[in-house]
Amino acid sequence: MNMPQTDFVVAKSRAKYNEGYMPGFGNDFETEAVEGALPVGQNSPQRCPYGLYAEQLSGTPFTAPRATNERTWLYRMRPTVQHISDMLRVDFPHFRSAPTADESGLPLAPMRWDPAPIPGNAGTWLAGIRTIATGGDVLTQAGYAIHTYAVTESMETEVFYNADGEMLVVPEVGRLRFFTEMGVIDVEPGEIVVLPRGLKYKVLLNGDDAARGYICENYGGAFSVPERGPIGANCMANPRDFLTPVAAYEQKDGTRHSVMVKWCGQFHRCEIDHSPLDVVAWHGNYAPYKYNLRHYSPVGPIRNDHADPSIFTVLTAPSGEPGTANIDFVIFPPRWLVAENSFRPPWYHMNIMSEFMGLIEGVYDAKPEGFVPGGMSIHNMMLPHGPDAEAFYAASLKDLEPEKLDGTLAFMFETRFPQQLTRYAAELETLQVKYPEVWKPLQNHFDPKRPVWTGE
Repeated sequence: MNMPQTDFVVAKSRAKYNEGYMPGFGNDFETEAVEGALPVGQNSPQRCPYGLYAEQLSGTPFTAPRATNERTWLYRMRPTVQHISDMLRVDFPHFRSAPTADESGLPLAPMRWDPAPIPGNAGTWLAGIRTIATGGDVLTQAGYAIHTYAVTESMETEVFYNADGEMLVVPEVGRLRFFTEMGVIDVEPGEIVVLPRGLKYKVLLNGDDAARGYICENYGGAFSVPERGPIGANCMANPRDFLTPVAAYEQKDGTRHSVMVKWCGQFHRCEIDHSPLDVVAWHGNYAPYKYNLRHYSPVGPIRNDHADPSIFTVLTAPSGEPGTANIDFVIFPPRWLVAENSFRPPWYHMNIMSEFMGLIEGVYDAKPEGFVPGGMSIHNMMLPHGPDAEAFYAASLKDLEPEKLDGTLAFMFETRFPQQLTRYAAELETLQVKYPEVWKPLQNHFDPKRPVWTGE
């Protein structure tokens, strides 16, 4: 019997824009840097291809429900038990873990900082991390730490992993390359990268002399994309825009490497005679990923009023209480404002959640003066805040037409824990000690004889 002749075209495995990555959030990926290195049909054969070792990295307990169970099988040149021999304690005094209560000595108030200059000798990733605030307790695996980083030197033969929490990195200046056990991730300002706990990696400068940005270290449940509820199946952060790297490895036998681990807030180091980034193939759903914040699809009010900032949540880390996050990552991207007869900037409020804000580019609409890229602010639990006087009067008295907020990108780490300031942050010269004065020009306009305020 003659079969019909059919002409067809086979698509390439990846689009050009995400070459070197696999798209999707929480997918079960598989990838190999050498053809045939990944076992088929089983995880741990008697003899792995190419003489590799099979090793599992678990991000959840074995018995976690299937929907939240996270694990990856790695096929590597040596097992990681060779990476923890003869460990010695080391100290990174500015890289702190919770709790850091009552260190600042500052009066209770909203706080804001100008950007800190990048020191010429900031050094490598670990040396350049500075802890700003913490909440919860690293020993109970609840809470977070918020850091800044400055990098002027690549980690050529140093490798780090964090046993305490996953790290969400927000670049603000300079490009970085994260060479991880599971592949290479290149990031630049406007993108983020998330590094799971237990993952080994080194950080390299990627074409720039220096880099600066922010880090959220999450001790709690892993970051996930938030539920959309009535919004439906689309918009906000779409899963297809998250990118996980394909397998990559380096084989450097006879080259001394330092392996450093952060465990329960303490740092340990050992020396080995090879690179631990030797994973040739892997499969699973516990992996690093990056996301381009420019792909975020915002939703908002199209008739009146200002919606809660939760509509701009990119990632959320759950707590044990439904609807209350251990920490949320929220952005304020370019968008149209069209609400009629409405005060369009964020309103004044007091919040059970605590807010850390940073600015990547442009101007934040509620703080047009004094909050610049690389700066940061903390508005703590149940402390009032909102638009400064300039923003309030401009928004209250302007003629309302559709307007585009363009060239702006701010973000917020919002947490259920109070933010405990470190001594380092309290003593920064860039602290704006007169920040609360931005609200002093607000006047009392109440007049019981005049129901409509005209701005006079």
